[in-house]
Amino acid sequence: MTDLPKIVVTGASGRMGQMLCQTISQSNACTLVGAIERAGHDWIGRDIGVAMGGAEMGVIVSDDALAALAQAQAVIDFTAPEATIEFAAIAAQARAVHVIGTTGFTDEQIERLEPASRHSVQVRAGNMSLGVNLLTKLTQMVAKALDEDFDIEVIEAHHHHKVDAPSGTALMLGEAAAAGRGVALNDVRDAGRDGMTGARKRGDIGFAVVRGGDIVGEHDVMFAAAGERIVLRHMATDRAIFARGAVKAALWGQSRGPGQYDMFDVLGL
Repeated sequence: MTDLPKIVVTGASGRMGQMLCQTISQSNACTLVGAIERAGHDWIGRDIGVAMGGAEMGVIVSDDALAALAQAQAVIDFTAPEATIEFAAIAAQARAVHVIGTTGFTDEQIERLEPASRHSVQVRAGNMSLGVNLLTKLTQMVAKALDEDFDIEVIEAHHHHKVDAPSGTALMLGEAAAAGRGVALNDVRDAGRDGMTGARKRGDIGFAVVRGGDIVGEHDVMFAAAGERIVLRHMATDRAIFARGAVKAALWGQSRGPGQYDMFDVLGL
């Protein structure tokens, strides 16, 4: 077990943090050595397994990310943009693979991740699932094949706790559609329609957002023209798919040199 890649999870008390801790602890390919939470959190000093309501895992929740990463080969991070930027610098110091599932970054925040990637492997994706990344590739292919007679709409749904909108996955799909058409998403993005918005602008890529209940994640990309529609869909019913993808990325990164990568690189797409 000691020879297996050692992984730290940030935001350990969150939905994805808990799922990651469970997934890693059950894996025969890696081992959980750290669980990080913000200073003052109720879970600090407790065994992560007990804090989650289960058996002991032998890993104590800490607020000292530097100490945790010093003994690890990778950190998996589904937190918030500013926290992720801080973790990126620590991962660079530790030369640990930094798997970033955090969403909601501004362009400026994404730029601030780059210096750390000169010293460590960063794998960042709006979604870690295999199915979603295949959907993204298909979206780009279909958008490239169809002209602007087909309006493109990205429709996404998540649980009522999600704080950013559109989701990182929806934006990833929008970027893929824009790339297929050879345009920049920022130039054609149409979001937040309300009231008398006027007719839809030809060539725009629209976004619609649903928040409710415990929806794990649903994404549709609709290509709508006069008399016909094409709909590409992915539905997630279990957060474990994201955790498994993140662990795959952490293991893949062990044999790579410093730089910025995404799940297309991990999956060879």
